[in-house]
Amino acid sequence: MRRLESEDLDPLTLGATVLGCGGGGDPFIAKLMVGQAIADHGPITIADLDDLPDDAQLATVAVIGAPTVIIEKIPSGSEFADAVRALAAYLGRPIDAVMPAEVGGMNTLIPLAVAAELGVPCVDADGMRRAFPQIEMTTFTLSGLSATPMSLADEKGNRVAFETTSNQMAEKLVRGSVIMLGLANAIALYPMTVKQAKEAAIAGSMAYCTELGATLRAVQRHESDWDDLLAFTDGRVVFEGKIIDLDRRTTTGFARGTVTIEDFADPTKVMRIEIQNELLLAIEDGRPVVTPPDLICMLDHETAEPITTETLAYGQRVRVLAMPCAPEWHKPGMLDVVGPSAFGYDVEYTPLVPAAGE
Repeated sequence: MRRLESEDLDPLTLGATVLGCGGGGDPFIAKLMVGQAIADHGPITIADLDDLPDDAQLATVAVIGAPTVIIEKIPSGSEFADAVRALAAYLGRPIDAVMPAEVGGMNTLIPLAVAAELGVPCVDADGMRRAFPQIEMTTFTLSGLSATPMSLADEKGNRVAFETTSNQMAEKLVRGSVIMLGLANAIALYPMTVKQAKEAAIAGSMAYCTELGATLRAVQRHESDWDDLLAFTDGRVVFEGKIIDLDRRTTTGFARGTVTIEDFADPTKVMRIEIQNELLLAIEDGRPVVTPPDLICMLDHETAEPITTETLAYGQRVRVLAMPCAPEWHKPGMLDVVGPSAFGYDVEYTPLVPAAGE
């Protein structure tokens, strides 16, 4: 086990913004929450799965809603621990450690604040190693684990518990409740043992996120170059240009839209990126270039700061970075859970491969 201090938050937050793929909520808000939790309760214990007994009870915790709402409806903080307590009461046993549902966006850091408040470790693992918009889109689902029982809590003290027949049905029921409760709520879900997590989770995702953030920060400070970042992520820059059109709306419980980018050198070259909370599908001149579950990350062309979907704006000069998904995704059923068709896109999955000669 290791201890997380306030000074460790900067690279973790930057890496979380990249892995958020534009969504997952702005980690800056969660960084403030974690900083206050450390000030109130002391350093946070981070545990690897091997540090805990196989029969220890885990639960994932996250914010659920739309990023465009979260920037205005800032969490009070108490609702996340309330959601975990409600799930523990429903299960009839305490939660021994919490874990991120996704390491990407603010949901990377929310479990840290909860761990500090509850006095339990936060496990260095998750179910995505990126952000996805729907709760069933996890490696836990691929491994046959149920998202329920799960609990939902808001800042006013309302709590709801669910048990469903499938993770897809769990998404439908909780999304409807989230719409009724203001579209930015706390959720505790995927109760599992450490033994189950060893088989289903992506281990070491928070450490990966921190190293990614540190590598990008070195690029921003001109202490390193882009080749180092691309080598670390196995990624590639797929487009550079200026945003010339943006359609963004909050509907059916998600931030949806399309952003269109024009190439700097050739105005006839255009990339269109489809949004559902996250940047999901990149199409250049009618051809899919990056498809889910691979990652699309948009960075400011001059500062290399990651850009979230709620802060996209006309005229921004951007660099589009594509990265392959975590290896743990590559197992039977992946495309059914997180492939293009899972989001309603009528395109084939295009595996991300290095450019010729790289």
